[in-house]
Amino acid sequence: MKLPRVSGKQAIEVFLKIGFFIHRIHGSHYILKHQDSGCRITVPYHRETLAPKTLSSIIKQAGITPEQFLDLL
Repeated sequence: MKLPRVSGKQAIEVFLKIGFFIHRIHGSHYILKHQDSGCRITVPYHRETLAPKTLSSIIKQAGITPEQFLDLL
């Protein structure tokens, strides 16, 4: 499945909807943590759009499918 080009801000908004919260900010990266499972992901916030493979990797680490991500977008 081909993912759309999204910014770091848009990706963070999607992850906030599914139970993640901003744990801390380190430079230009937001570290998000899931409130139930404790799963931690890092989202870069320094570019206009995220690279497709980077976004795909973050989605996989978050434990959701690309289809779920697109529905929440």
